[in-house]
Amino acid sequence: MMHKTTKTTFIFALFLILIQVSCTDSRVSEEPKKPNIIYILADDLGYAELGCYGQELIETPNIDALASNGIRFTDHYAGAPVCAPSRCVLLTGQHAGHAYIRGNDEWAARGEVWNFAKAVEDPNLEGQRPIPDSIPTIGDILQEAGYKTAIVGKWGLGAPLTDGIPNNRGFDFFYGYNCQRQAHTLHPKHLWRNNEKVWLDNDLVVPGTKLDSTADPQNIESYSNYFQKDYAPKLMLDEALGFMEKNKDNPFFLYFATPLTHAPLQVPQEYVDKYVEKFGDEEPYLGNRGYFPNRYPRATYAAMVTYLDQQVGEIVKKLKELGEYENTLIIFSSDNGPTYNGGTDSPFFDSAKPFKSGYGWGKGFTHEGGIRVPMIASWEGKIAPGTTTGHISAFWDVLPTLAEVADVKAPDNIDGVSFLPTLLGDNRQTKHEFLYWEFPSYQGQQAVRFGDWKGIRKNIFKGNMEIALYNLKEDPAEQQDVAEENPDIVEKISQIMKNEHTSAHIDRFKIEQLGDVKNTD
Repeated sequence: MMHKTTKTTFIFALFLILIQVSCTDSRVSEEPKKPNIIYILADDLGYAELGCYGQELIETPNIDALASNGIRFTDHYAGAPVCAPSRCVLLTGQHAGHAYIRGNDEWAARGEVWNFAKAVEDPNLEGQRPIPDSIPTIGDILQEAGYKTAIVGKWGLGAPLTDGIPNNRGFDFFYGYNCQRQAHTLHPKHLWRNNEKVWLDNDLVVPGTKLDSTADPQNIESYSNYFQKDYAPKLMLDEALGFMEKNKDNPFFLYFATPLTHAPLQVPQEYVDKYVEKFGDEEPYLGNRGYFPNRYPRATYAAMVTYLDQQVGEIVKKLKELGEYENTLIIFSSDNGPTYNGGTDSPFFDSAKPFKSGYGWGKGFTHEGGIRVPMIASWEGKIAPGTTTGHISAFWDVLPTLAEVADVKAPDNIDGVSFLPTLLGDNRQTKHEFLYWEFPSYQGQQAVRFGDWKGIRKNIFKGNMEIALYNLKEDPAEQQDVAEENPDIVEKISQIMKNEHTSAHIDRFKIEQLGDVKNTD
């Protein structure tokens, strides 16, 4: 017979074992944490302004490392050739023929929205027209999947004091510019933290302010007024890293919508000095094409790209410090092609190589230089390092891709197709039959990518309905219109343009030549 004391000890020991087994089973049965997602969106960065895309003058070692550790897309497209509509397409998964925001709309009916100083003081003059809450965003979808979500950088899709602020559109945290016009200086008087206006230690220098008439344009000191204490991109990185730290135990989505490398030409001088030494002396930019004058415009632009590259490196470093690098999908892209104003010089850098990048070919236009953008994805252990894909994709594919990563259903009324199979090396990738763009600015444009064919209709507002046709495989710079030799392809593209266009909700985005009727009330 077992002694009473021994029996009690045995039962107690068995109880402890059962508890331990139960706890172990509980830990084993816990679902693994969903992957974090960081989407980094550069502003006006050209297709070929990164080393891994062929840039020879600007140094981008950290972004190049992302490509070495992941996959580089050669045929990825922005949602539109300018900021706001491209971001709307990105966040909603609807291409520009269906999207709510199809162009930049400063919502001028509110008053003097272009009076920069007045808008600084009056939030009713800030911001752009909002996306309706009936249209879900990536943020909404990832919140539904249990993610903590943030946008840090530039919003441009819903003015302050409206229902369209980021916190009402799927983002738990927002820090940065609400208004894309206020982003026309990187040393602003204020930024926003959620719905709170945060004043910075900067003097107000209105974009477009020229050098004093007595200033020597060759003297770097003449430009000191354009460089203030608080540099918005630095503040934004600090907030992004803080968000990652705070949410390291949750799955998080960080949409890092940096204002770099959009004009104006502003970056800490030590970054500029490196490129002045590399490029040598150059002619100053005196502000005749907008924004601010700059002593070394080419060196400053290159420095802005490198500054952005360093910030990408800081984000990766933080992930590794937090032990979250292996569980994070990082995607890097740009909202449209390189710009032509503010002292930037895309021909000097061959910014859209092999496509043309000057005015009429880059930002603002549906040629390849305006809408084909770099895209890199890195995910340790999931994406094969050093790979390249020619999969044809666009911004409207990002929403369904991230929804699939987060294991949540995407909305039914989107135009996108998940490219997660391509990321993971799965050959069961669904492919688009075509890609479609429309843009109710710069005289009205439509474009279609159909295999190697690219059809463009320009100057619609002037009555032109002819379609120019290019074979991108043979003519990536779109220099030889081969429409006459390929009437069947032109007809198919014409039909796609007709089928994919729906009348915009907002009069400003309607194209009457396509049958849209503007409101008369």
